[in-house]
Amino acid sequence: MLFRSQTLSDNTTGNVSTARHGYAPKGDGSTNKFLNANGAYSQPTDVTGNAATVTTNANLTGPITSVGNATAVASQTGTGTKFVMDTSPTLVTPNIGTPSAGVLTNCTGLPTGGLLDGAVTLAKQANMATSSVVYRKTPGSDAPEVQTLATLKTEPSVVINPANGKRLTYGEIAKFGTVPSPLPEVDPKDFKARKDFRLIGKSVPRRDTPLKVNGTAQYAIDVKLPGMVYASALHSPVHDAAPKVWESIDPTQPAAPAESWNDAEVKKMKGVIGIVKLPTGLAVVADRFENAKAARDALKVTWKKAKADGFNSAKALEAYAKLPDDPNAPVASLEKKGDVAAAFSGAAKTFKAAFRSDYGYHAQMEPLNAVVRITGDKAEVWEGSQAPDESRKAVAKALGFKDEQVDFHQCFMGGGFGRRSIGDYAAECALIAKEVKRPVKLIWTREEDIAQGMFRPQSFQCLEAATDASGAVTGWKHCVVGEGEFLLITGIKIPYYGVPNQSIERRGVSHGIRLKHWRAVGHVFNTFAIESMVDEMAVAANMDPIEFRVQKMGMIPKAKKCFETVAQMCDWKAPRPEGRALGISISERSGSLGAGAVEVSLDRTTGKIKVHKVWVAVDGGVIVQPGPAKANVESAIIYGLSSVLHERVSMKDGAVEQSNFHDYPVMRMSDLPEQMNVQFVDVDTRPTGLGEIGNPFIAGAISNEIGRAHV
Repeated sequence: MLFRSQTLSDNTTGNVSTARHGYAPKGDGSTNKFLNANGAYSQPTDVTGNAATVTTNANLTGPITSVGNATAVASQTGTGTKFVMDTSPTLVTPNIGTPSAGVLTNCTGLPTGGLLDGAVTLAKQANMATSSVVYRKTPGSDAPEVQTLATLKTEPSVVINPANGKRLTYGEIAKFGTVPSPLPEVDPKDFKARKDFRLIGKSVPRRDTPLKVNGTAQYAIDVKLPGMVYASALHSPVHDAAPKVWESIDPTQPAAPAESWNDAEVKKMKGVIGIVKLPTGLAVVADRFENAKAARDALKVTWKKAKADGFNSAKALEAYAKLPDDPNAPVASLEKKGDVAAAFSGAAKTFKAAFRSDYGYHAQMEPLNAVVRITGDKAEVWEGSQAPDESRKAVAKALGFKDEQVDFHQCFMGGGFGRRSIGDYAAECALIAKEVKRPVKLIWTREEDIAQGMFRPQSFQCLEAATDASGAVTGWKHCVVGEGEFLLITGIKIPYYGVPNQSIERRGVSHGIRLKHWRAVGHVFNTFAIESMVDEMAVAANMDPIEFRVQKMGMIPKAKKCFETVAQMCDWKAPRPEGRALGISISERSGSLGAGAVEVSLDRTTGKIKVHKVWVAVDGGVIVQPGPAKANVESAIIYGLSSVLHERVSMKDGAVEQSNFHDYPVMRMSDLPEQMNVQFVDVDTRPTGLGEIGNPFIAGAISNEIGRAHV
């Protein structure tokens, strides 16, 4: 039963009773008279239409010990039925015993007020389990209704009773609805059948596309406010990152601050309003961004010594290679399974290989920027952020405000990929606005963004495998070395392969380099190492790489289905054009699993690798919107191709050697594959992540093709 209370006047006593187009207890203490919708007192009835005797006081504070013909109630609802009550508008779940002949026992927790409600019970049933029942009495009618979840349906914006066509909008329900705690259980057999889905599985046009095409979409870099000035920031070229910088940045803590600079000279430059010293650097404020940038470029700064002073990324990789065999190196065990030592000591054959990966820059097209306006004890922020809550917190902390004193205006993002989730530049903008007492737009130059990039960590990986006499892989060791803790280890485990004995570990170092989540995080270099190692073993066994994974790696059925699908998509065993061959790799991220193949050629004169075609089969559960899902995977493919074939960050003396897209090239349209083919495996499981699944297989698939066909 559902109860919804609304205040009505008791005309007999002047007391206030509660009901809504139903019954309210009479204020004179009667136990069997209730105010009906017509304003008169009458005898209530039960679901059979029989008179119901309620042995309680006028306010219904005691238990109901008898409700008419309870046997009839049980026959319509089932024994042991639970009833949920909604009152003003808190849901109450009373303790109701099993209905038996003539009595409904142990009914406690009833709300004060009306027993019956003719308006809202139908809608509230949408939040109830199928074992729950709506006891509904239409005002002015003796015909009772019992509704269960199975008898109701929804259409866009409404809940409907098909029996009588009555409906309530979600907006009407939201006026009184509350979320029950705990949530009611729903039997999966009562879920809507996939054939009845109206939206899931169908592509719906994106509302943002027209805005981006016609230029009306607002990015933070487009925001203009009255009296706004512009700022350009400069930081120490040498990194000085705090531990776990990827989780949060404290905008109030110094990091390689400026010790001295040519202040007077720069302040004389055209349009310059002032120079603001930040905990992490300097910001030049001017009337126009062009003037702010020109003055920033003219700064000559002496910086405090930073943590990464003298760091050389190439030499660091050489040092990483020694750590897997160093007994004194700190070790974090990530996976221990079976008896690895026995697997290797009794192996028929063992394999060992090493893999390296560089730092990676996010290369988002829109430069990092934010707009901040401070008015009294309130601040407003305009930013395109992947984590508006984190940016808001960073701004509040920088200003010494509470979070609720900061209003955040989310804008479109010109690329994020993990970089726009920390709010460091928005916090800088807030400090500048506080100093100059005007609205400020801060724009990091591309050079500043690369120099101060929060990179995907570089890594060295050592892998070993053992096989038995049948060629099955029985032992697996994987050690990853680098800086970044969590950022190093995502994707390093192999739940899709059934290797019985495994030892997986991380050996960490610390250089003070700014690091951050990067599209697919560690899955990119870990999957590359894993799948390259597997292919090397397949070559040694003279086996087809897919068959080797199935037969010798103990591939799970979900993965096998993905490989079978992609093999069919690319016609795996068909001849290729002259100079081209296929490479293949597994892909895994955010609960999704996939298999990808690439058709590759190598120009031996120039050494240029060209990817002509890409195929990927993905098990991402039920695909909610196929069009955007496919576009998401395709964009990750391009991001992965660009990283593998074109991009590299290197450091010398603690500073980034690259400065803009002339020496940090990203993929151009002329480099795109001729085809990108994405297919989703048809399954009826929960949806899983698709934003990064198109990236992890790229490096392994390319290297596997090169290793097989061109080495």
